Amino acid sequence: MRFSHLAAGVSALALLTACNAADETGTTSEAMPAETAATTETLADAAAQTAEETESDRLNAWFQEVFDRDVARSPMTQTFLGMKTNYDQWSDASPEFAQESFELGQADLAHMRETFDYDALDDSAQLSWHLFEYDAERSAEGQRWADHRYTFTPRSGPHMNAASFLINNHRVDTVEDAEAYIGRLRNLPVYMDQSIANSRRSAEIGVLTPLWTYEPMITTARNIISGAPFDDREASPLLADFTGKVEALGLEADEQARLIGEAEAALTEAVAPAYERVIALFEEQAAVATEDDGVWKHPDGGEFYNYLLNGYTTMDLSAEEIHQLGLSEVARIHDEMRGIMEQVGYEGSLQDFFEFMRTDEQFYYPNTDEGRDGYLADATALIDTMRETLPQMFNTFPRAEMEVRRVEIFRQDSAGKAFYQRPAPNGSRPGVYYANLRDMSLMPTYQMEALAYHEGIPGHHMQLAIMQELEGVPAFRRFGGYTAYTEGWGLYTEYLPKEYGFYSDPYSDFGRLAMELWRACRLVVDTGLHSQQWTRQEAVDYLAENTPNPLGDSIAAIDRYIVYPGQATAYKVGMLEILRLRGVAEEALGDRYDIRDFHDVVLTQGAMPLSVLEQRVNAWIADAE
Repeated sequence: MRFSHLAAGVSALALLTACNAADETGTTSEAMPAETAATTETLADAAAQTAEETESDRLNAWFQEVFDRDVARSPMTQTFLGMKTNYDQWSDASPEFAQESFELGQADLAHMRETFDYDALDDSAQLSWHLFEYDAERSAEGQRWADHRYTFTPRSGPHMNAASFLINNHRVDTVEDAEAYIGRLRNLPVYMDQSIANSRRSAEIGVLTPLWTYEPMITTARNIISGAPFDDREASPLLADFTGKVEALGLEADEQARLIGEAEAALTEAVAPAYERVIALFEEQAAVATEDDGVWKHPDGGEFYNYLLNGYTTMDLSAEEIHQLGLSEVARIHDEMRGIMEQVGYEGSLQDFFEFMRTDEQFYYPNTDEGRDGYLADATALIDTMRETLPQMFNTFPRAEMEVRRVEIFRQDSAGKAFYQRPAPNGSRPGVYYANLRDMSLMPTYQMEALAYHEGIPGHHMQLAIMQELEGVPAFRRFGGYTAYTEGWGLYTEYLPKEYGFYSDPYSDFGRLAMELWRACRLVVDTGLHSQQWTRQEAVDYLAENTPNPLGDSIAAIDRYIVYPGQATAYKVGMLEILRLRGVAEEALGDRYDIRDFHDVVLTQGAMPLSVLEQRVNAWIADAE
């Protein structure tokens, strides 16, 4: 969907100019002793402008009502947003609730179209209109595929997300918060049983994860219910988290003991049986799962994959087009890497150089607690240094703080290499760049810069924190997202610092290229797996042969791409489109081009499909010319 008529809307700059003109003329006209035709015309213009603003205000107020209604239906979303309402509850994972949510969304779309005047909206409100339409129409397309998605995977799912949610998002500031935590433990079985039912319903139509996925899923589930109070070992992850949060309250000993005792009872009486049912499901499905890895094996799997590609990239690209783009980008980046080899005086083949980067001890921290502490300290220092350069790149900055943390031990075996968690909008939780330090051989020093810039600043923190803090933008846009936009920005901001003198160490610059190469290879292997029927081993071999990453990285990545079909293609597609649009703006504006203004165009209206971003950039160019 291109939204070609978006450019016909009033641009932000034109609207601002119109408002200023109306204010200046209005002030002048009030001082005039007699009405004139010009004054009458000015007052009419001002009235029209007011009506236009009022329609936008009305639409934005309605968007807020819809957002508040949807948040009120989701206790987990409330907690993510820093609220403590329904604090002992989980969200409803039933198909009935999902259908009701879908019907509400479609009714909302009809109401918007019937109630509000698109032509009377300002530029930002028109953008909100289009994005609301896009999301609702995408939801309608997705109804066909409701049972094609995996409920549980080795990388995500209620079996691991429930514990992570409690540990990272359920704050305990009062006794009531602790009791709500216990309530969530008690209420977890309903949420888990709904999820089990969802997985079984998918299995009935032949949608199962590959055979290899079940062993790591069982391991993760077992990890949650291992340790006290389930056995006589040290505290399990949830009990350790709850105990630490309660002890921080400084309560009387009897009260503290009461709360911990109730949590232990909830864990053994409610949580453990729920997880045993999840494990039984995994064992049941493993008995009938196949070794085929791609979604091509599912009913109408090819159409489903095309639907996913369109959603993740927000562009109309076929699997074959994406595959060929990946091959082209891999070849280009390999050539740039050969330039790095010449720079450092390395003699040998590119594959020889990859092996050198994989194995030379100079590029790795010790696989010890001291090595992990050193990595976190150095990553934090990189972020701090980048902060000093941001004013050269940006006009707009987030208010939220950002921290670098290690991925918790209980989920490090299943979690990705690195990721970012948004800050709570009320300031109660900072943005967090999580680094997975389970095996330091997977976190080479030469990739540290690019990782920090992608996950922290100027990457996801600049983008997502700014988005949450936007004023005058509906909440559904401040808290939504489109993968190609979000991850395209992250990959773009790995490259951006090079233009400002970063990556001065050629090995670090090689690390930047290695990470870009990784995303280019994703285009090849994702489409290979899900469209061209590659095996898991074929995909692993492609990464191992074409990247400097260790074999463990390649295996973990392919395991991720198998269970998240299409998602990995969004990064490179998004980066290339942002760079293309930047080049269009530079060429069109010449001396009037300022990269900080371009970044405002990209960031200050929140996430959007790439086709809509193109319209915004074109409108900005037209305004500036």
